[in-house]
Amino acid sequence: MADISASMVMELRQRTGLGMMDCKKVLAEAGGDLAKAEELLRIRSGAKASKAAGRIAAEGIVGAYVADDGRTAAMVEVNCETDFVSRNEDFVAFAKALARLVAERSPADAAALSALPHAAGTVESVRQALVQKIGENISIRRCFRFATPARLVQYLHGGGRIGVTVEIDGGDAQAGKDVAMHIAASAAPGAVRPVCVSRADVPADLIERERAIYTAQAAESGKSAEIAARMVEGRVNKFLAEVTLLGQAFVKNPDETVEKYLKASGATVKGFELYVVGEGIERKRDDFAAEVAAMVKA
Repeated sequence: MADISASMVMELRQRTGLGMMDCKKVLAEAGGDLAKAEELLRIRSGAKASKAAGRIAAEGIVGAYVADDGRTAAMVEVNCETDFVSRNEDFVAFAKALARLVAERSPADAAALSALPHAAGTVESVRQALVQKIGENISIRRCFRFATPARLVQYLHGGGRIGVTVEIDGGDAQAGKDVAMHIAASAAPGAVRPVCVSRADVPADLIERERAIYTAQAAESGKSAEIAARMVEGRVNKFLAEVTLLGQAFVKNPDETVEKYLKASGATVKGFELYVVGEGIERKRDDFAAEVAAMVKA
């Protein structure tokens, strides 16, 4: 049996991030060969990642990056299983590194991002190693890249659970941050999220769908055709104000719209992106009573 020194164990631990005992055990299996031990761990990392992949990962953070010139930026949603892991420094560093990679390499989607070279391997191999180290399913859900001659401002809220990137022209740094905070606040329960910047950007089919609903409601009201038509237009206008960034009441001063605030600041918003971690992912709800009953029966 090969003599496994503490320095060998420490080196393998630094390479893989695994615990001392795990490293010592695999070094013994590899006969003290560091390269072989690391290879064994990578093989097992893949196996462990495959087992973990079936578990729902709806927690996580938004990794964000803005280039020094403020003209290129990116966001990445990286998911894990628990809120505890979402605060793990290795997990956070992974998400931040991916955001920078997206900004620099412009992958088409999360799959393309996973195939990019990263660290000593690829993004996917680094992800698998992180799964091995942390013991939870970790997935890269989506990514987005902005490139503009204007200026990009980012805002993260709730420990990175909400991420916003705003493309803004003119104004000062505070104006960009204020608008980004406003968009982040729209993700709160009961709030209305903007679907686009201005009325001109609202998809025609969305407007027509709402108009059809309001027309049917007006018809049931028993009002005259003229009054019903005014009711429909009024409701359509209200809808457009609610779902457009410029039409919304500014969160820091509800007496004015975002459009009015921007005008006073000498700024124009060109576009934005909002990420909310876990949005749309169906979370598993354990039936505790059924679980207890099954244990009793067993």
